[in-house]
Amino acid sequence: MANRLPIIAIVGAIILFLLYSSVFVVNARQQALVLRFGEIIDVKTEPGLYFKLPFSFFDADTVQMLENRVLRLDLDNIRVQVSGGKFYDVDAFIAYRISDPRVFRSAVSGKIELAQARLRTRLDAALRRVYGLRDFAAALSEERVVMMREVRDQLRPDATSLGLQIEDVRIRRTDLTAEVSQQTYDRMKAERLAEAERLRARGNEAAQRIRARADREVVEIVAEAQKESEILRGEGEAQRSATFAEAYKRDPAFFDFYRSLNAYGTALDNTGTTMVLSPNSEFFRFFRDPSGAAAPAKPATTQPVPAVPPATAPAQPAAGQ
Repeated sequence: MANRLPIIAIVGAIILFLLYSSVFVVNARQQALVLRFGEIIDVKTEPGLYFKLPFSFFDADTVQMLENRVLRLDLDNIRVQVSGGKFYDVDAFIAYRISDPRVFRSAVSGKIELAQARLRTRLDAALRRVYGLRDFAAALSEERVVMMREVRDQLRPDATSLGLQIEDVRIRRTDLTAEVSQQTYDRMKAERLAEAERLRARGNEAAQRIRARADREVVEIVAEAQKESEILRGEGEAQRSATFAEAYKRDPAFFDFYRSLNAYGTALDNTGTTMVLSPNSEFFRFFRDPSGAAAPAKPATTQPVPAVPPATAPAQPAAGQ
């Protein structure tokens, strides 16, 4: 029995080795290609435990694991030219998956690095074609969504030939190059300054119109007010004259007295005016007599005429003198 133990151990080790070399596991994020002498005999896409022929070191059966999830390929700092001759720096990425493991194995030997290198070249070419059909402003507008769909549609035939399926294409960044950015800034600055000048001129014009309209309204309002005031003043003067006339008809003496008092008030006002009048002037008749009677005329006085002495005859000269 003791002599059989080494044999049993060797047989057990061989069995374990055969089992180990015959079993492989596929997880949820993988798919497996089963190769026999380099030819694909099976594809395992579901997770689980699978068997194959042992002794893979003799190329009997080998297993190549492939990704069974969405992969991402980034492409940064691609310089593209739009139809107007301007340049953009673009960042984009592709979301893809291995849809046909057999085609993927035959196209790139199942190597993801080779597949990404080909996708990178074709994505670069597709971006240049799509941007080359757009003008300067379209690349920065909402048309980017349409551009991404066009890039995706252009990549799909090439990706299918590699056994890949394009899930999505996204343009992450579209920036102007340094020289184009400065030119664009200068152009936009000039446009904004010109627009500001237009708005300022339009505002000044509107302000002048408003001021002119306001001045015209002021003149019209003042003229209308002056017109109404003249009308009211004329009506007041007419009513005043009528009142004075009525008062004069009722009591002429009192009206004369009233007018004289107004004249006194006007003449004797402290205005610095000097008046030289005779005390017997008609102007002061109410000072002399409250009734305003005229001052009695003084009788005219005759001055005595001096007697003229009689004229004497001149002496006759003596004869013979």
